Amino acid sequence: MTSRPLHVKHRSLALAALVVLGTAGCQLSTEPTPDTVSEAAGQGSASTQIAGQAAVDVLSTLPVKGRAARTGYDRDEFGATWADVDRNGCDTRNDVLARDLVDEVFRAGTQDCVVETGTLADPYTGTTIAFEKGDGSSVDIDHVVALSNGWQTGAFAWDEARRTAFANDPLNLLAVDYAANRQKGDGDAATWLPSARGFRCTYVARQVAVKATYGLWVTQAEHDAIARVLETCPGEPVPSSPAPAPDGSAEPSATEPGSEPFANCAAARAAGAAPLHRGDPGWSDSMDGDGDGTACE
Repeated sequence: MTSRPLHVKHRSLALAALVVLGTAGCQLSTEPTPDTVSEAAGQGSASTQIAGQAAVDVLSTLPVKGRAARTGYDRDEFGATWADVDRNGCDTRNDVLARDLVDEVFRAGTQDCVVETGTLADPYTGTTIAFEKGDGSSVDIDHVVALSNGWQTGAFAWDEARRTAFANDPLNLLAVDYAANRQKGDGDAATWLPSARGFRCTYVARQVAVKATYGLWVTQAEHDAIARVLETCPGEPVPSSPAPAPDGSAEPSATEPGSEPFANCAAARAAGAAPLHRGDPGWSDSMDGDGDGTACE
């Protein structure tokens, strides 16, 4: 069982990546509005310019530098978790689930937004996973280029609007096995590759596309690890982001009722929403005692 191509899925992930328009300078941190984030996401797509090119050729254009300090990194620097950046009325997490799962069943009354169940052909492990919302440990959404890696290879210098666009770009997101994603952590290609060897070429080609799109650099070890994988598939092309929506408009968000955080885990369980993943409606960091992104297990 395989997932459908992006362009034939019932929902378009209408988010184009931001073109690197010049050297980014550090800016004072201010919370971006939805309009500024959407504008950042839709200014253009460098991935469109490189789409179809051999990943090994695009890799050769990436700057090679040492990793910058992790100082100042925090997930909050990349904006609200799973924001509705493309303004399609649905949060990014559910957009990606709808794209990557098959046989999806949506929660009634959410305008085909909230994915309740579905099946994932996991690219990282090669296994088939039955997803059920709230199970807490089956399917995760991975940033192919981890946010921490992005921070240390250039994103520290961006404003928050651009970082939010990066964190929600479907080019950089895949629905994958929960345990495999936790094993990966914030590793790059030098420290982690999917156990499914047949997916490794596609995986590193996507990392190259993301880094080229956003003007991020690679470390020498990261470059060499990617190059070793691409030696086995020299014609592997880089993917591209989906095209932007025609007008960027959408009906008001129909994710789920009750956007306010639950008062506590008891309230979440009473509402049938537990366990909660970071970014789910009703989420509050105060309920995630161990900081693993899942609350009220």
